[in-house]
Amino acid sequence: MPSDLPGALLFGRCTREMGVFVVGGEVEVSKTAAIIGAITGYFFGGWTAMLNALLVLVVIDFATGFVAAWINGELKSMKGYIGIAKKVGIFMFVTVAHVIDGVLGDMHYIRDAVIFFYLANELLSIIENAGKMGMPMPPALINAVAVLEAKSGGKKGENQDADTGTSKE
Repeated sequence: MPSDLPGALLFGRCTREMGVFVVGGEVEVSKTAAIIGAITGYFFGGWTAMLNALLVLVVIDFATGFVAAWINGELKSMKGYIGIAKKVGIFMFVTVAHVIDGVLGDMHYIRDAVIFFYLANELLSIIENAGKMGMPMPPALINAVAVLEAKSGGKKGENQDADTGTSKE
């Protein structure tokens, strides 16, 4: 980052070479950030630490699932597409929970319970992926799954699918 960037921003002399685009005297980066912030606030009720943790776990789960499939020779593009669709679905359910919370008083109880459920689900999936890769898993992470399940308002049964939370029967 050039050392004169703060001064250039202050006096409106930003150029493309500095990594910031200026159109009509306004910095496009701030417009983009404002749009992303508005969308996030509307769909999720703001970006919280829990949403940040969920995003991180979703990305790590996808990456570990990809590596585990590659190691075991089970890498298939259709399974990858389905996995991406499931990850998008997670954030859609968080949005639905936020909308329901808005109807019930905007206290974020349902949204937070849904996020805790998916945090536990994603952490469990990461642990399963690590097992498929032959990696040992620290007991603290395994215990964290139980804590997150308790915060989500329920405990998964033994006959539920770790990726979807649906019954395997």
